[in-house]
Amino acid sequence: MGKITVETCDIEGLKVITPAVYGDNRGYFMETYNYNDFKAAGIDQVFVQDNQSSSTKGVLRGLHFQINFPQDKLVRVVKGEVFDVAVDLRPGSSTYGKWYGVLLSAENKKQFFIPKNFAHGFYVLSDEAEFCYKCTDFYHPNDEGGLLWGRCQLTLNRIPRQFSRAGIESSSRDCTHDEDEHLFARVSHD
Repeated sequence: MGKITVETCDIEGLKVITPAVYGDNRGYFMETYNYNDFKAAGIDQVFVQDNQSSSTKGVLRGLHFQINFPQDKLVRVVKGEVFDVAVDLRPGSSTYGKWYGVLLSAENKKQFFIPKNFAHGFYVLSDEAEFCYKCTDFYHPNDEGGLLWGRCQLTLNRIPRQFSRAGIESSSRDCTHDEDEHLFARVSHD
């Protein structure tokens, strides 16, 4: 047991993980995380905090990043479906400011590994979605930055399903993220 398939993405460091699923007439079993398997696949991280959120269709969360205490994240969906996005904020990166998106769902069971110094967010496509993520650092409430989805030419029509812009729901914080050109420069880069 414990087999995973890891796909690299167009942006270095981002990885899409598909776990082996063992099913029969009773249902299925899968390992969602095994340190040894992830380490063998080049994801040698120690996760210290797990989080879970619940959202309804049309909710847009993010794009968030940590300024002084950056986190690697391993994210997945346990109920429903989301379009998940990571934006490269690493200075000197050949893909700086570019984004990559992946469809995560309870059905496809894919996971998305997002290294430090990326902004992250997702858009809920199903009626409801439960989103889980593992982090390599603890949450520091005064350390979060954010980008508006339009900041990196993230056009919502690229999301792989039709929907109405009028139906998008975001927090007031996510609608007013700093649009300053120097925003990226404030991210810690160890």
